Amino acid sequence: MNVHIVISFDFGLKGDYSGFYSWLDEHNAKECGNGLAALTYSVDNTSFDQVYNQLKSEIQEKITLDKTDRIYMIMKDGEDGNMKGKFLFGSRKRAPWEGFFIREPSSADIFE
Repeated sequence: MNVHIVISFDFGLKGDYSGFYSWLDEHNAKECGNGLAALTYSVDNTSFDQVYNQLKSEIQEKITLDKTDRIYMIMKDGEDGNMKGKFLFGSRKRAPWEGFFIREPSSADIFE
């Protein structure tokens, strides 16, 4: 079976781009912008968790990862049909757009 996956990656300046690009090329991934690729991935089970584990294991075997490298996957879960996403490696950072929208204060500050 095949699933369609979108992968976002951020390796900084010293990441294993050649290893990861080789892996993306092996899977005929399509370029979708800076640090973004889409691909069709062959799996035995289309549940999000099964694909996540298979993908994570395969990428770990193929590329050298640093503790600051980040790879995020998004796909439609075969079990419930919802779009799901999760970091394969790394974690969420503070968004560069945080603080741009001015919110009205919801209440007065209370100091006790």
